[in-house]
Formats: sequence, C-alpha cells, structure tokens
Amino acid sequence: MVEQGKFIDVKGIRTHYNEAGQGEPLLLIHGSGPGVSAWANWRLAFPTLSEYYHLYAPDVVGFGYTERLENQEYSIDVWVNHMIDFIETIGESRVSVIGNSFGGAIALHLVNRRPDLVNKLILMGSVGIDSPLSEGLDAVWGYIPGFENMKKLVKIFAYDQSMAENDDLVEMRYQSSIQEGFQEAFSSMFPAPRQRHLDAMALSIDELKNIRVPVLLIHGREDKVIPVEETSWKLAKIIPNASLHIFPQCGHWVQIEKTEPFLTQVIEFLNRSKAANLV
Repeated sequence: MVEQGKFIDVKGIRTHYNEAGQGEPLLLIHGSGPGVSAWANWRLAFPTLSEYYHLYAPDVVGFGYTERLENQEYSIDVWVNHMIDFIETIGESRVSVIGNSFGGAIALHLVNRRPDLVNKLILMGSVGIDSPLSEGLDAVWGYIPGFENMKKLVKIFAYDQSMAENDDLVEMRYQSSIQEGFQEAFSSMFPAPRQRHLDAMALSIDELKNIRVPVLLIHGREDKVIPVEETSWKLAKIIPNASLHIFPQCGHWVQIEKTEPFLTQVIEFLNRSKAANLV
C-alpha cells in the first residue's frame, strides 16, 4: 500500500482518497496537523482493518492531495459537507466512521446532520464539545514550517519523547508540511485567536444527547493536544450509547503509539455493535 491513492469528483472538488478491503464500509477521517494526509494518519491501520472492512480514507478538502479551490474559506460546514458528499459520491448508503481529533468533530457533525448515513462512530482524541484551547493545540494550529518546530510538535504529539529524537521521522513530517500548497492552506484555516475555531467545532449538549448510534471514545491519558478530561470524558457522560477507553502512557498519536491495542478496540467494538444490531 502506498500514499498515492485514487481521485474522485465530489461535487466539483477533485478528492484524493485511499481505499482497500471488502465488507462493511468504514470511513476514516484524519486530524488537522500540519502536512497531514489520510494516508499519513491511517497508514499503520490499513493493513489490519482492510482484512475486515471496506476502507475509505479521504483527504478532507484543504488537506493532503485533494484539490484546493482558489479563495476557499475553510469552516466546519465546508469540511462536513465535503464528507457527506464524499459518502454519497462513492455510493455507500451507510458507513461506520473513525474520526481522529479534528476528524472526530467532523464525524460528530456528520452524524448530527445525517444520522441516516452512519452506523457506528469511533472518536479518537476527538474535539466536538465546548473546551478550552490547550497550549498543545495552539502550537499545532500555529505551526510555522521548520525542522526544529516540527521536532517540538512531535514532542507535543507523542508520550514517548524519544520519537522527537528520530530525525528521519521529524524530517518526514517536516517535508510533508512544506509540500506545495499544504502550508498555505493550513495557515489560512486556524488563524489567531484560535479558541473561536475550536468553539465552532463544538456541538451543543442537546445535539450530543440526540446521537443514538453506538459510540466508542478512545483517548491517550497524556494527550497534550486534546486533553481527555476536557473532551472524551465529557462526551462519554453525555452521548447516550458511548463507551470510553483510555490508554495509559499515550499522547495524541494513539494510532501510532498504541497501534495494535487500538486496532483491537476498533474491531471488537464494530463486531460487538454488529452482533447487537442482529439481536
């Protein structure tokens, strides 16, 4: 499997996505780090999950290799509509969704607006409820390209601080962030003051209470970007059919630092939910 995937026209937006596997459709929505793409976010999950599910991992408009429209203004509405249109364009009537961080907010808005499109929901280090902007997220959204700046971000993202001493990893993430068009779009999305952008991604308490699909919340206990006590812990107490799993000794990169146990949680949840639906 490689980063270069497929392209599809989604209501006039040439959208890049990675696809693999067969069976129940599973949509994977990436986060909002600098230089992020669907493949960079989900590459470690693809080999295992594609054995069980039909995976779709699109680059949300403004990110990765999806077309960047001239003078595009980015907002949660733009991103959510792009994902709704993507689901309808690929011809799937219903999908389960994994949303990572910023992608979790998109997933929550998606199920709020179009519950008919969603079977089950997995939120990993997700935003989507009123919470204060952390220093970590402020640093991520305020990233200025540079090798040392990227090293600082890796230290924020990861619990294992030795990851920041891996120059190959830092260089790969840095080079990804300076690809043509990537930083220009990214810098336009979350200008200071940044709390307003986080607020715009939050659903109301009543909207969260009305989410009826099964939800699994996954979070790293030491997450410095999206602190668990401000987000997933609150979501777990509000969303009716939500359960929460917290990984110890884990930062914001759950799918990287806890790949195998994370995938085990995902597969068990989707299979358990499937069995419950058959009863």
